[in-house]
Amino acid sequence: MFRFFKLKKWFLWSWFGSFIILSSLWIQVKIDVKINEWFGKFYDMIQKALSKPNSITMQEYWDSLFSFIYLAGLYVSVYVIMIFFTAHYLFRWRTAMVEWYHSVYEKACKIEGAAQRVQEDTIKFSRIMESLGTSLIESIMVLIQFIPILLGLSVGIPIYFFGDWQYGLITGAMLWTIGGTIFLIGLGWILRLVGVEYDLQKKEAAYRKLLVIAEDDNTVRPKNIEELFEDVRSIHFFSFIRYLYFNIGRMAYMQANVLSAYVFLAPAIVAGVVTLGVMQQIIRAFGRVESSMQYLLRAWPTIIELASVYRRLREFEEKILITK
Repeated sequence: MFRFFKLKKWFLWSWFGSFIILSSLWIQVKIDVKINEWFGKFYDMIQKALSKPNSITMQEYWDSLFSFIYLAGLYVSVYVIMIFFTAHYLFRWRTAMVEWYHSVYEKACKIEGAAQRVQEDTIKFSRIMESLGTSLIESIMVLIQFIPILLGLSVGIPIYFFGDWQYGLITGAMLWTIGGTIFLIGLGWILRLVGVEYDLQKKEAAYRKLLVIAEDDNTVRPKNIEELFEDVRSIHFFSFIRYLYFNIGRMAYMQANVLSAYVFLAPAIVAGVVTLGVMQQIIRAFGRVESSMQYLLRAWPTIIELASVYRRLREFEEKILITK
């Protein structure tokens, strides 16, 4: 799966391409920091205008809006270009995988579900790596950029439960995030979601293989196909129930998450020691830090799918190496 980074043929795409993607993510995070600063200034201006009529000019108001349009335009441009580049990057990664499978396909084709592994699982692997990989790196970069900002904004502001402690907001975000992540990982483990996903793909592969055989072999009994589809139906219905339980816990936590910053800022808001602009900056920075810390939480369903795909491809490659 990772020959893409080992072969000289793919050196430019694998390593230089990775550098370009990382650089673009860093630029997007830096722009996001500028947008966060803009929110603070803009809402302070709004508060000033609402508290004292004609205290700002129309030109100042429009200039502020256009400055956001400029930052948002930069962010969108970088984002769109890099989505295009990343799609090409990951297709090259998939190509590196497929080329090796093609070179050993005489042995690989003897393995159950070989066609699905080479065609479908390589697509899934590259697409999931696109979403998970870039999200993970971006989350780390956001933490690097926004934690110092949040610490600076927290100075002298009373935080619920932590008082005037400078690290109260960061600690609160960490405790809330770690608690929620442990809760959902534990729930996923109890519900055996990775195993369910693996079993689901295994049943689908067997059903698909029999359908392909039935196209050319009229001796395949319809009853066999019906029996296999019943297996597919039962494992899907089983997964629906398991994910129902998981999503109840996940969505309950995510909805409670909306209020977390306001809970920690309650003493400062009630005491009126922050302006509207500073409050917006803190809430947005807190949300970015909290969201990055919740990477595992937000990506958990996709991580489950990736773990299942990785397991299937790893087993496939191990069987190829031992097949004579």
